[in-house]
Amino acid sequence: MAGATIDDAAERRRLRRLAASVVAAVAPFGVAFGAACSEAGMSLAQAVGFSTLVFTGGSQFAAVTVLADGGAAVAAVTAGVLLSLRSLAYGVVMAPVLDGPRWWRALSAQLMIDESTAVGTASDDPALRRYGYFAAGLGVFVVWNLTTIIGAVAFGDAVDLILRLGIDATIPAAFLGLVWPRLADDEQRRIAALGAVIAFLLVPVVPAGVPIVAAALAVVIVKPWAATPTVESAPPAGEGL
Repeated sequence: MAGATIDDAAERRRLRRLAASVVAAVAPFGVAFGAACSEAGMSLAQAVGFSTLVFTGGSQFAAVTVLADGGAAVAAVTAGVLLSLRSLAYGVVMAPVLDGPRWWRALSAQLMIDESTAVGTASDDPALRRYGYFAAGLGVFVVWNLTTIIGAVAFGDAVDLILRLGIDATIPAAFLGLVWPRLADDEQRRIAALGAVIAFLLVPVVPAGVPIVAAALAVVIVKPWAATPTVESAPPAGEGL
């Protein structure tokens, strides 16, 4: 029992470190978003409301970029919605460990982003999955909103510099670092490779956000190819699960 407690504490520390790494990566991206809001003509209250109520990271950036380029609100909303569709898949993965009353599940879903899901799925234990999800989700929520304010107030005239320095690429880079260990599995590598090919081919011909959603088709295509135990290769009775 003592060993289990020690292992549990060590796993929680590991999840906190993972959460801290993505929270740190969010900071510069939040500054870039706040600056983009200022360039698009949004007030500080609008920028903060966007980050607090919408809280979808890349989807927010896509919508604000459309507005900054003179696009219509409908186009901005469409771009954001398309990029946010991936959260539906995240919900399917995390729903089993976020049980509770509907109001609690609704509040928990507000934190359903790339980073919280990545950290939440970094463990197999349901309780630890929930712990990692909230550790990353709450951390990102606080830092994202704080840096949105900083970007809008202090860097409103420096959005071009932020983009030239590649600060807006920190989130994808951090997320790639989180999922990289999963690519040790052959099936996961096939899914990732096919998803990348699908997205790459669609980028020039479909609206923003669609390639990311379409890349999820790789799971449907690759999964049927996964080897399943046959009668000859199945484990003897008593040696299964």
